[in-house]
Amino acid sequence: MASDSRFAVLIDADNVSVRYIKLILDEISKDGTATYKRIYGDWTNPALVSWKSALLDNSVIPIQQYSYTTGKNATDSAMIIDAMDILYSGQVEGFCLVSSDSDFTRLAARLRESGMTVVGMGESKTPNSFIAACNKFKYLDILSAADEEEPEDAPKPEPGKKAAAQKEKKAAAKKSPAKQNGKQKPEPREEPKTSLRVIRRALRSIVRENSDEDDWIIIGKVGNILLKRYPDFDVRNFGFSKLTPFLDSLDMFEIKSERKDNNGSPQMYVRLK
Repeated sequence: MASDSRFAVLIDADNVSVRYIKLILDEISKDGTATYKRIYGDWTNPALVSWKSALLDNSVIPIQQYSYTTGKNATDSAMIIDAMDILYSGQVEGFCLVSSDSDFTRLAARLRESGMTVVGMGESKTPNSFIAACNKFKYLDILSAADEEEPEDAPKPEPGKKAAAQKEKKAAAKKSPAKQNGKQKPEPREEPKTSLRVIRRALRSIVRENSDEDDWIIIGKVGNILLKRYPDFDVRNFGFSKLTPFLDSLDMFEIKSERKDNNGSPQMYVRLK
């Protein structure tokens, strides 16, 4: 997908937290340009008041949909109708559907039938039916947690303050309840629906079936096939930022770099050990 592809980003406010808004827009920018940015909900509901500043800061248009009947989700209907209107306008090449609700499964499938690229985003609780209906699916809670774990560049302490800073760090570590028996207790983290065991088995099959006569295959091709089989696959779900280090960590492959010509960048290949 070209980086200048146009996307309609449609967000279900009833099923998505406001804390994900920047992450949503950052993620879709990797696939293309968000030409439509709309969010659907009953904005008379006090529960949605926290969205106000986030929508202004990110130029997202709120679409009002009153809850006419208790227990019925009118927001879903409004979002589906808008999606079809945008589809028939011919102004986009893809859709980003943001929800953890299975009600959008048929919409995602219908958009793909019309040749649209469909990127789904939601939390780990999202039903498998919606995930499978998308070209790719991103877990917002897992990616958000990974971003929070990234260390920021801290300013270097002045020479006279270095010893004091180290003392404070040691004292805080002694008081911390997360430290038990000399070991740091890890924070619980959500797991992707497609487990590492499933990914390992799929990788073995992909490399075996698609490699050349010498059993080598381009790493980029491996990633493309894997994403088609498992739309929710993302190396960041497993703590990596790139595909090659992830494959190397599995201890299943030999990896080599091969330069096609003097001007081209090296091409990375893998084969089973």
